[in-house]
Amino acid sequence: MRRDLKIRYNLKTDIETSKRMSKVHLKRGEIEDDIALRLWHDGIRYRRNYKKLPGSPDIAITKYKIAIFADGEFWHGYNWENKKKQLKHNREYWINKIETNIKRDRKKDLELHKMGWITLHFWGKMIKNHPDYCIEKIKFYIRSKSNI
Repeated sequence: MRRDLKIRYNLKTDIETSKRMSKVHLKRGEIEDDIALRLWHDGIRYRRNYKKLPGSPDIAITKYKIAIFADGEFWHGYNWENKKKQLKHNREYWINKIETNIKRDRKKDLELHKMGWITLHFWGKMIKNHPDYCIEKIKFYIRSKSNI
């Protein structure tokens, strides 16, 4: 491939990647909103992106000390050992990025656990495809905390 074509190709790829990445939201995403609205309608009150806790849980039910994270499959390493093998572009960067995210998630969960919090992680597709299951699991932990 000629150098000038390669430069244009990389620029085009970078522009497309940049455009795609700009649509990624760190807070108040669709999957997070779905769980939050369902909890609110069921009378369960919470804090969103609660910065007083390690990892700023997407939803923190402070009354029962339950921290909920709505995790995107790519960013948090769903089925990571298989997905890692499929990465084609910029492998080293993405493997480091995702594995760092996984380690940070584990560390924050441990910190929350030491503080007496229950951490629940739901994958985005689980929330989209089985929202009732996610809500029932949260309610299960609320009931278990209520009986203490």
